[in-house]
Amino acid sequence: MNDQFLEISNLSHYYGEIVSNGLTLNSINLSLNKGEILGLLGPSGCGKTTLLRLIAGLEKPYEGLIKFHNQIISSSTNVLPPERRGIGMVFQDFALFPHLTVWENICFGLSKHENKSRASWLINLIGLDGFNNRYPHELSGGQRQRLGLARALAPGTALVLLDEPFSSLDVEVRYRLRNELSRVLRSCSASAILVTHDPQEALGICDRVAVMREGVIHQCSSPIDILTNPQTPFIGKFVSQNNLIEVHKSEDSFNTPFGSVLVKPHLLEDQPNILMVDDLSLDIYRSKTGKGIIKCREFNNINWIFLIEYEDKILRVSVPLDSEMKIGDNVDIKFSSGKYGYLFPGCISCILRSKNS
Repeated sequence: MNDQFLEISNLSHYYGEIVSNGLTLNSINLSLNKGEILGLLGPSGCGKTTLLRLIAGLEKPYEGLIKFHNQIISSSTNVLPPERRGIGMVFQDFALFPHLTVWENICFGLSKHENKSRASWLINLIGLDGFNNRYPHELSGGQRQRLGLARALAPGTALVLLDEPFSSLDVEVRYRLRNELSRVLRSCSASAILVTHDPQEALGICDRVAVMREGVIHQCSSPIDILTNPQTPFIGKFVSQNNLIEVHKSEDSFNTPFGSVLVKPHLLEDQPNILMVDDLSLDIYRSKTGKGIIKCREFNNINWIFLIEYEDKILRVSVPLDSEMKIGDNVDIKFSSGKYGYLFPGCISCILRSKNS
């Protein structure tokens, strides 16, 4: 689909002094298509909210351009004011006017003489009909977030920026609003950019996801592509919570402390040094001489995820709920023979072989 209406080219930004603080964003290139929901995913401090603020016109670029509907709206020399961009924004803390009612909040961006039929339609669309005269403090968290989205869409906005809009909501409300978001946006023929640090949120909602780290985009592609073909080890670790293990070549094989890997030599363009495996690809056994120590555990609906300290690394291992192993136990760690892993650089598929196989 070649229907880009937001284009970001070689965009860089810094706060304070560039010499001492460095770049918060470094040569970002990104585009958004009409009707698309794009996710900006990454850990805290990676620059995703700064990128959102640049698109909104709240920050000035150091270098590069932002074009919206083929018009330059931001450059190093000129920044179109936020109110003239036709871009809506939904904040993490809702940013509603506490002294205005639901109806007045939605209509805030409309002129006095503007037709209010869209505002009425939006109230019905987001399920707030009958709440017109209530104030924000009289609404639940989910209702306030719906109100923030409706206010952003009321002027006929073609693009909405969402800055971690669900992070302050409880789990049930968060899941429900995630499912509603794409329906509401498509009903309004609007596109969106969603900032989040939650991989499940980004992969579940967005058409494409840009994974960021330290001001750089590591990969921007579909959720399936990011899960099955991560371009860097960081993406596999951050998005899928996979384990990263150093590998060393010995004659014709690649070895690790937990076993070896089998790979077709013709697939390797570069010498691999990192192996990525998921939590189901490692087996642990209680052992007094084991070099691994169970540090803590997480509940994962159908099993436990044990976090194992091994030398200076933490490994994630899936174990059954009825396991008798406990925090503090020493364990031996092995590959689960026959499972698949990925070698980097190149994300090359390989087969795992346990160290006793």
